[in-house]
Amino acid sequence: MSESVQTRRPQPFILGLTGSIGMGKSAVAEMFRDLGVPVFDADAAVHELQGPDGALLPAIEAAFPGTTGPSGVDRPKLGAAVFGNHEALRGLEAIVHPAVAAMRQQFLEASADLPLIVFDIPLLYEKGAPKGVGAVVVVSAPAEVQRARVLARP
Repeated sequence: MSESVQTRRPQPFILGLTGSIGMGKSAVAEMFRDLGVPVFDADAAVHELQGPDGALLPAIEAAFPGTTGPSGVDRPKLGAAVFGNHEALRGLEAIVHPAVAAMRQQFLEASADLPLIVFDIPLLYEKGAPKGVGAVVVVSAPAEVQRARVLARP
């Protein structure tokens, strides 16, 4: 073999994990973690970016004045500002999605030597599946179980 041929290192198999609210994605993600499989949690990334001292607070406050404070994003206020307003929602997504994608890329780079990683992304299909996902697990539960789980949340 020629010396100019570069050796390509193996990439991890990326498993997408998705499902609607209250279906059990968190429980399944925890099962993977218990097996030693790293999991990128998109919801946790958003909470970090929008929480106290979150990197996105200045941009969100600039776009939606009065929706942030010392505790981070005031979710009811931000929700009132964007839901039902497609242009505002697109503006918020333009702030949040690139930052989450950058965190996912950092996770991927940090996990490059592993055989398997999981991307826990609730809106995997709704927002366009990230490139490179080898397979997708859709977590589902009966409607009555989902309802009970969602209603038990704060």
